[in-house]
Amino acid sequence: MSDSAVFVYSSEIEQYNFSNSHPFNQVRVTLSKDLLTSVNQLSDNSIIAPRLATDEEIALFHDVEYIQAVKDAGLGLLSEEKAANYGIGTEDTPIFPNMHEASARIVGGTLSAVDAIMSGRALHSLHLGGGLHHGFRGKASGFCVYNDIAVAIKYIQKNYNLRVLYVDTDAHHGDGVQFAFYDDPTVCTLSIHETGRYLFPGTGNVHERGYGDGYGYSFNIPLDAFTEDESFLQAYEASLQEIAAFFKPDIIITQNGADAHHLDPLTHLSCSMKIYESIPKLAHKIAHQYCGGRWIALGGGGYDIWRVVPRAWSMVWLEMNEISSIYKEPIPQEWIQAWQPKSSLSLPTSWYDPDNLVSPIPRKPEINQKNTLTVDKALQPIRNNT
Repeated sequence: MSDSAVFVYSSEIEQYNFSNSHPFNQVRVTLSKDLLTSVNQLSDNSIIAPRLATDEEIALFHDVEYIQAVKDAGLGLLSEEKAANYGIGTEDTPIFPNMHEASARIVGGTLSAVDAIMSGRALHSLHLGGGLHHGFRGKASGFCVYNDIAVAIKYIQKNYNLRVLYVDTDAHHGDGVQFAFYDDPTVCTLSIHETGRYLFPGTGNVHERGYGDGYGYSFNIPLDAFTEDESFLQAYEASLQEIAAFFKPDIIITQNGADAHHLDPLTHLSCSMKIYESIPKLAHKIAHQYCGGRWIALGGGGYDIWRVVPRAWSMVWLEMNEISSIYKEPIPQEWIQAWQPKSSLSLPTSWYDPDNLVSPIPRKPEINQKNTLTVDKALQPIRNNT
């Protein structure tokens, strides 16, 4: 295997588009790609186009009836009543033309990322258009039509018979992936997210540990609202290292939602860009320590598409290629000038946030202590067996 990374991208990813006013806007993928290009860290040789997943591949996880409903919806042939039964045509997941094809390309991009690694072309692969972790077997949810992650894990199981560690650092709980493998001991899921007391989807309690043979292979770290960098990273580093040592995966898949940032408009965490440098660094280490380097990284949430997502997602690619010196340089004026006319917000000029980004929070010690206790509860089964 070569120690290289591939970047799965095509402008067609932007066709997954609910509306111009919808918070889930895939132009953020192009923004990230262009930022990497502007700092001369992404060449055409590293880019592979996402393919369309076949119906058979999508059906590795999703019900055939649901796939047909998505096709019909995209053609304007699905009644409002039937659409509601499948979770589409809602405020979160509205119907748009050619919904199936756009969604199948998201899935196919993640399968392309898998194939690039398993064929030996690369050790690491990044598909920022993927990471739609809320989709269920027969129902759309939370901006996610097809669950590309669950399909990809089923694809890996079928074709390569590998033990998969799935790590989700999106501010929203990775419910669709967790429950897809809730009874499967060959898939271990770790989700670090804002507590469901305040945020969709409301699941991800520390006591959700799996079912049947899969009991003990689902881990959740629900963080308190207003959690800052230090506490977030303590939770992430402690849990991922202990869980990886316990599970000993063959391949790692990370969902790199960028919505735990203080500026994200849909969530209530108070992190800065510092966590987005650290998150892929540890995932990279774990991939080499346990998986022979096999690491698939995906996008996910992230709704400040101008100031936060491009920097956060670029950091995943830069870590895959072990490039960090770039952070000492300013964001290129070329990128700012190209995109500023399209943004109502001032684009960032540096990779890191100012130190005063987050105002002091009186409850910080209480929040940190609560998060520490949550991590202890989540890891208790592992610690009791060692």
